[in-house]
Amino acid sequence: MTVNGLDHINIQSADVAATARFFADVLGLRAGASAGGGDRDMLTWMYDATGRPLVHIATADVLAATGHTVSGGRDSGSLHHVAFACSGHDAMTARLDSMGLDYRRNAVPAAGLRQLFVAEPNGILLELNFRDE
Repeated sequence: MTVNGLDHINIQSADVAATARFFADVLGLRAGASAGGGDRDMLTWMYDATGRPLVHIATADVLAATGHTVSGGRDSGSLHHVAFACSGHDAMTARLDSMGLDYRRNAVPAAGLRQLFVAEPNGILLELNFRDE
């Protein structure tokens, strides 16, 4: 078996619509139905520009109904952050500034990498990686 890459992340949220708006407004992902359809206020998938669902957002009830172990509240357990490969560093910085969102910058020159760290509405830290821009 070989791991070929990260397929998606799944976020438990009490407010699926607000979380979906964050990913649409901040990261430019497109909200859509899950492969199984259903109520988008309970389960929404966020798609990248190629149509790949990167982020699944669901209520605790939906996760429990599908047999997933559900942790309570805003606890993300041992998960510290999720990293996305991105492009358009300056545009993203301007977007975060215009939205008044708190974020942190970091640079790793040896790797040709600039990073922005921002938390999504459920408290999960997102690492936005911009390589060789």
